Amino acid sequence: MTNPLHILKLSVGTECVDDLLAWQDQYRRKYTDGLPRHVTRMWPKRAEEILNGGSIYWVIKGQILCRQPILGLTEVDRGDGIRRCGIVLDPEVIRTTAAPRRPFQGWRYLKPEDAPVDLPKGREEEEALPAELSAALAEIGLL
Repeated sequence: MTNPLHILKLSVGTECVDDLLAWQDQYRRKYTDGLPRHVTRMWPKRAEEILNGGSIYWVIKGQILCRQPILGLTEVDRGDGIRRCGIVLDPEVIRTTAAPRRPFQGWRYLKPEDAPVDLPKGREEEEALPAELSAALAEIGLL
């Protein structure tokens, strides 16, 4: 059995985790299972590792702030002949410690050892530190 592998993705246009949830809630109703999806043109080559307990980690305003377990990968047809991958997500969002990330396009693989830890129970509603402070603390090893 392989180790789980995660996906790192920018959540463009969202200001906070609640914005991400509202956006997903708006679109997930169009799927018969009611589960949220992130649709991408690229199909993960390492699907087996991702489906072995991987999550999608969301970068919001320059920081990883949360993750969602990946439940499956499905083909999405938008009627234009382009094969797309629907990354099926658990609707539960798990907040993580803030971890700064520079902008990038598309998505990236994220090894488990490079992923931020989940916030302890009771701290899920805490606001993230400002990006500059979070980056400075991470640089000296405090985050």
